[in-house]
Amino acid sequence: MLEVRPDGVRGGDLGQNVPMRLHIGTDHAGFELKNHLVEHLRAQGHDVVDHGAHVYDAQDDYPAFCIAAAEAVIAEPGSLGVVIGGSGNGEQLAANRVTGVRAILAWSLETARLGRQHNDANVVAVGGRMHTVEQATAIVDAFVAEPFSGDARHQRRIDAMTAYEAARG
Repeated sequence: MLEVRPDGVRGGDLGQNVPMRLHIGTDHAGFELKNHLVEHLRAQGHDVVDHGAHVYDAQDDYPAFCIAAAEAVIAEPGSLGVVIGGSGNGEQLAANRVTGVRAILAWSLETARLGRQHNDANVVAVGGRMHTVEQATAIVDAFVAEPFSGDARHQRRIDAMTAYEAARG
């Protein structure tokens, strides 16, 4: 079960390997990787919600799956999202269309960790055609395990982006 403290800090932000609710979505380009990650993350004790694609279709489009996963992250504070495509670029863009989402494109363990530490990213995009299954799995694991630092300078920057987003309406 997802753990959220009264101050809003997620279980994963406690610096522990606490099971979390994870929302995952992909198109055909990340279909096999998504299926692997769903099994892998569930084996780690995470509650994974699969937003599709549920069948391989070379003609499907990533926005529907990535937006569904991103919307679920916002609807469920404390959860995280994983969106996968060929490069991860379009998937990151689609997820970031959802108000409140801070999606990063991670291509290394360091970018995954920094996205959480500095940006409190709540969605990670991974390119299924850019990494081996092992590399992509390690990137997602690093993202899920890493807490937000809570440093004032990072929070100030997040607050500035949130204020801009709110002002746009």
